Amino acid sequence: MAIKGFHAHVYYDESTFSQAAALCQSAHLSFDLPMGHMHRKPVGPHLCWSCQLTIPRRLAGEVIPWLMASRNGLTIFIHGLSGDDLRDHTELVMWLGESQPLDLSIFQYSA
Repeated sequence: MAIKGFHAHVYYDESTFSQAAALCQSAHLSFDLPMGHMHRKPVGPHLCWSCQLTIPRRLAGEVIPWLMASRNGLTIFIHGLSGDDLRDHTELVMWLGESQPLDLSIFQYSA
């Protein structure tokens, strides 16, 4: 399966909410990236509060190094978009900062 793009999930808590919001807004405006909600609760497999940025494959070489340089201590989970959600969240991943556990049970499909 080809990787069509990436999601970058910026993790934060109450004390880093403003910092994360500024980072996500800056990425959104600088690269014209779709920006999700600034969740104040765990969403999907993410056990931390997070905001999702969608990175087109063509911009990954610019955006990912920018996130590395701009994260200022925030943890960012980046994963590929291949169409296989479980693989996307387990094999096609990179962490900027300290890795965090994920709740992968949402990707367990019944036959």
